Amino acid sequence: MSTLLARLKANLDSVQQRMEAARGRSSLAADAVQLLAVTKYVPLEAVEALAELGITHVGESRPQQLLERAAWRPDLHWHLIGHLQRNKVRAVLPQIELIHSVDSVRLLKRIDEIAAELALRPRVLLEVNVSGETVKDGFEPGSLREAWPEILQCQHLELAGCMTMAPHHASAENLRAVFRNLRALRDELQSHPASPPLPELSMGMSDDFEVAIEEGATIVRLGSVLFENCDL
Repeated sequence: MSTLLARLKANLDSVQQRMEAARGRSSLAADAVQLLAVTKYVPLEAVEALAELGITHVGESRPQQLLERAAWRPDLHWHLIGHLQRNKVRAVLPQIELIHSVDSVRLLKRIDEIAAELALRPRVLLEVNVSGETVKDGFEPGSLREAWPEILQCQHLELAGCMTMAPHHASAENLRAVFRNLRALRDELQSHPASPPLPELSMGMSDDFEVAIEEGATIVRLGSVLFENCDL
């Protein structure tokens, strides 16, 4: 086993143990939380090593890098976690497992339009700026509530749930409030008579994934905690 593979395996084993312990403190069922490896800053050899260790769901922030890497490893499940411009939708849709970052009705309608043309049914998450930070993208909770009837008119995509990013360096109490508020908003939206189920909550990163899982995260987006001490 190579040094990179050994270090990644040690990190992955630790992360998975922490994830399972956090899940045990939540109301989530066994195997309910998916680890999404965020590979945007690491070389291809690290992605290969992750795949060898059984991690097949990988996330990229930039559409162009996602397209290049998806062409290289089409067998992996590629997630877009960063901003998607409307002019990149056509290229990205055939390559993605899940878009985490739909941050406007305008973008959602563009995805719906292109999905119809390509005969695809992409899965998407609505990005919500729960913390209200001006530097973050995403729907404000109130504007998402107002737009919900219009959002439900989209017929060629699958609304799978919501995503958020918590503030950096926030206290555990504040983190918990952000994640809990997203879960409550998701529950409110899916109670609408015309709403589909919204099973996914993409929340939690390397510094806060345990709190996120305790509050109901079904996908955690992990990068630095996986690649620690890997000399990449």
